[in-house]
Amino acid sequence: MPSQGKKYEYLEHTADIKFLAYGDTLEEVFENAALAMFNVIIDTGKVSGETAREVSLISPDMESLLVDWLSELLYLFEVDEIVFWKFQVKEIKEENGEYSIKALASGEEYYPESHPFETEIKAVTYNQLELEKTAEGWKAQVVVDI
Repeated sequence: MPSQGKKYEYLEHTADIKFLAYGDTLEEVFENAALAMFNVIIDTGKVSGETAREVSLISPDMESLLVDWLSELLYLFEVDEIVFWKFQVKEIKEENGEYSIKALASGEEYYPESHPFETEIKAVTYNQLELEKTAEGWKAQVVVDI
């Protein structure tokens, strides 16, 4: 009988990465969450370039806006093959019960030989998502599927 009579066992497997991002302002916490996410994928310290993409989104609430923002950046990375390293959130506002963001993400074309791939992110999730104003500013907790 294989493995001392065991038919199966569960193995520890981490299929996600959780990070906290901080900012003095809401805009800054969105920028830092994007930077944290891209540092999971690649070492952003090795990226430069000014290839820019404008991002404008509308979401029903602030938490959804954060997930949509990060998901859009991930989409642009996958489709346009741009690795981003600089994020400038120009405006986050509430209007008629909806939240919008206008931002600019800058980076350069992805070349495997010059950008060693760290970890592939499959999706940004709502799992354990937190976005809160603190005494020091803003804090976001994000979980991404890898």
